[in-house]
Amino acid sequence: MQDTTKQARAMNDQIVQWRRALHQIPELGFETPRTEQFILERLSTFGVDEIRHGNGKRGIVALIKGGKPGKVLGIRADYDALNMTEDTGLPFASTNGNMHACGHDAHAAILLATTKILAENKKDLQGTVKLLFQPSEENGKGAPAMIEDGVLDAPALDGIIGLHTGNLWKGVTAGEAGYRFGAIMAAADWFTVTFNGKGGHGATPHLTVDPVTMACQAVSAMQLIVSRETSPLESGVVTVGTIQGGTMPNIIAPSCTIAGTLRSLSPETRKKLGERVREICEGTAKTLGGTADVSFTYGPPPLINDKAMTEKLKAAMEDVLGADKVREVAEPTMGGEDMAFFQERVPGSFFFLPATFGDGRDYPHHHPKFDLNEEVFWIGAAVMAHFALTWQEVRPA
Repeated sequence: MQDTTKQARAMNDQIVQWRRALHQIPELGFETPRTEQFILERLSTFGVDEIRHGNGKRGIVALIKGGKPGKVLGIRADYDALNMTEDTGLPFASTNGNMHACGHDAHAAILLATTKILAENKKDLQGTVKLLFQPSEENGKGAPAMIEDGVLDAPALDGIIGLHTGNLWKGVTAGEAGYRFGAIMAAADWFTVTFNGKGGHGATPHLTVDPVTMACQAVSAMQLIVSRETSPLESGVVTVGTIQGGTMPNIIAPSCTIAGTLRSLSPETRKKLGERVREICEGTAKTLGGTADVSFTYGPPPLINDKAMTEKLKAAMEDVLGADKVREVAEPTMGGEDMAFFQERVPGSFFFLPATFGDGRDYPHHHPKFDLNEEVFWIGAAVMAHFALTWQEVRPA
């Protein structure tokens, strides 16, 4: 077996070039033709065994069949961008009104490098590796669409891994890698509630049924779901982001609408938050003489890392970087990630590749000045390639 870590280090400049090329052509959702063409052109030169794209299929899949029998591993990266104007001033900045402000350009470039390394080492590979290049992560629709298209079958996956770069988790710095057992990212759901009453003049409120009052009382009551109804050992978020009702200060409107988001780290808490939002809003409206129409938009479930897969991934990280540069992520983030749809069905592990500068250039994800430290990209490719080549080995206890 070749030294995949050495191969990955040697490819860092190439990964950077690929990332910068993708950074200049950011595309949204499923409308990603230039990005996909770029990926397909590179894959066609790597010697993979099969490339699947188009014909009603979303995303790109490449298969590498190893020289030895074994299981099937999926490795996933997203490649869509955000509809926002870039303000980095970088020489390779986007100019089309969209921006890679979440690191997906780097994810795709790192997976391209991983693919090339594994293709060059296929004789030493046990089983098959299925490389999943996914669109439309930002709206949470890409993974479900690929699953609907049968990406988890033919051949069926036995495990899956992926990474996120940037600065999402604290306590891990550039040059290191982070893992976490259990939940690492949250379920991300949204709700909209319209309170219906009877409008009228503000000088005669007794002749109305005030939906703004309903909304205000419901918003206050919803704050108790987390503070008084959820175990302190569990995590949950109930945020109301908008409230819209009325057009005049002296008129009571016939309806008022609120909208917000729910975040949770377990299926049980996720279910409870939704149930209680509905009960509180409908109950408050009824008590005050009105009605409430409650609707939910469900995003990704909690992203939960499988213990056995994470143990193996941690071992691969330590092989690549040394144990002193491998950190356990102390706290999950309440942000969502549609990798969770894959890991809901297949044992998997999602890890953190910090790509920070450690100075004023570090901006949060989805910020118009967001950028990445390109010197560490090789780590992602090295870890994923090494994991693919070793995850089926039996290591001494």
